[in-house]
Amino acid sequence: MPATIVIGTQWGDEGKGKLTDLFAKDMSYVVRYQGGHNAGHTIVVGEESFALQLVPSGVLYPHIIPIIGNGVVVDPAVLLEECQKLNSRGIDTSKLIVSPNAHLIMPYHYELDKLSERMLGRNKLGTTKRGIGPTYADKASRTGLRVQDMLDKDIFMQKLEAALREKNAVLSKVYNRLNLDMHEIADLYLNQLAPRIAPMVQDSVGIIHDALENGENVMLEGAQATFLDLDHGTYPFVTSSNPTAGGACVGAGVGPMHISRVVGIAKSYVTRVGAGPFPTELTDETGELLIESGHEYGTNTGRKRRPGWLDLVMLSHAVRLSSVSEIALTKLDVLSGLDTIKVCVAYDLDGEKYTKVPYQQTKFHLAKPIYEQLPGWNKDLGSSKTKADLPKEAVDYIDLIEHYAKTKISFVGVGPGRDQFIPL
Repeated sequence: MPATIVIGTQWGDEGKGKLTDLFAKDMSYVVRYQGGHNAGHTIVVGEESFALQLVPSGVLYPHIIPIIGNGVVVDPAVLLEECQKLNSRGIDTSKLIVSPNAHLIMPYHYELDKLSERMLGRNKLGTTKRGIGPTYADKASRTGLRVQDMLDKDIFMQKLEAALREKNAVLSKVYNRLNLDMHEIADLYLNQLAPRIAPMVQDSVGIIHDALENGENVMLEGAQATFLDLDHGTYPFVTSSNPTAGGACVGAGVGPMHISRVVGIAKSYVTRVGAGPFPTELTDETGELLIESGHEYGTNTGRKRRPGWLDLVMLSHAVRLSSVSEIALTKLDVLSGLDTIKVCVAYDLDGEKYTKVPYQQTKFHLAKPIYEQLPGWNKDLGSSKTKADLPKEAVDYIDLIEHYAKTKISFVGVGPGRDQFIPL
């Protein structure tokens, strides 16, 4: 059975968790394929809200087997704490599988993340300071520790000793910080965390392929989004992995021939967290209205997001990068009450019109949006169940997005609740 990929098409926070949860009811496995606990999903079930960091969204369904893939970076203490919190609220996490090849976030990764960001000063990237970037850097330089290393004390100690030789030198000589103690770290990971993590560690790639060959439905979910992709995002204001569809194949160990559906999640407006270019950013009262109406604060960090009008140049580019087969549009309800809604359909750069994202970063920083304006609507969309329930102005907005993205919108979100969506 072919697999489904769910990706974000903007700068994250598009509502991937809710849509992943929606699709999960038809799945047997949900696989998180990249990122770490620097990104969160919020899912509202009835009166309850669940904020997930590492555990795949499908965990809320008892029939789902959630998998943390090899492309994810894992702090085992954070993972165990998240599982404990879910268990205390009646959510069973006993089926959770963790790839042995997922890399470990170590204490020195946190330290280096905080210190390097501080050193950048006004040029800081806006990281969450959770050690994600340094962990991926060690992975690329082949000095990282993996989940499977926790199950072999000798290997773990050899790798940790080699890593600390370098990391402590940097911490002491560059940042004037005290050395981290190898034995304290080893005790934490080998004696306190490893016995609790060990039952979760299984051959994730083999399990996923067995499921596909047995005709079971598998969904691959990412964190962050297209324009935070290390290769295709607004570099250097990006994450340290690949949230695009290509990253799903690598991060889960699934070849592209197994993928038949790529669902791109797009918010009805755009937000981003941290620094970086943002052509349609709103710093006025309308922007504040979007923040408050859309509750645009980070799931994990609580940071206030930067709001802006929907950018169809970016959305079209995201569709191309990941071969998006359908779009799920979220938070359409947040736009209710606006007299006029603007949509960016091109950029102006020194009088030249761009209908595609400029390949040169400098130009993207200077791009000025060219807008189409549509009339807004005053109707509360929260109780809408079908397209016919939507006001004409909202339908026109959906049609305009489909026209420019050249992709069908299959779902529309009309509220934060688990069931507040309209299939189109």
